[in-house]
Amino acid sequence: MVASEFSVLRSADSTTSAGLPIATMNRDTISLLGLRIYAYHGVLEEEKAAGQDFVVDVTLDVDLTGPASSDDLADTIDYGALAAAIHERVAGEHWNLIERVAGRVADLVMEDERVVGVEVRVHKPSAPIAVPFDDVVVELQRSR
Repeated sequence: MVASEFSVLRSADSTTSAGLPIATMNRDTISLLGLRIYAYHGVLEEEKAAGQDFVVDVTLDVDLTGPASSDDLADTIDYGALAAAIHERVAGEHWNLIERVAGRVADLVMEDERVVGVEVRVHKPSAPIAVPFDDVVVELQRSR
């Protein structure tokens, strides 16, 4: 296919299946990796009483066209404030399952209407498992 044929195809189908203009289909992300949070999540009473380290990774799908040109923090997601909010939620709430922890983090991130999708990974490296292992990770994805 030559460039002129590609241009014709793009102009003939200028929207996605979601009705969004193709021009807005940026794959921009902001990632917070390795947020270390001491918390009290787990099914076992020992986990609830003693607590343990959790590690949270979050990747946001967000259009960064505006902040890439404006260089203004108000035009983007303040990842410092987001990290603090995630820390507060994970440390302040108590759940049995890390699936629930990941869901609560995703809920928090999706409160910002600029975020069109999020991927959350919650690591539980000290899970009470009787055999040698490196990590337990729950990953979920949410989108609008």
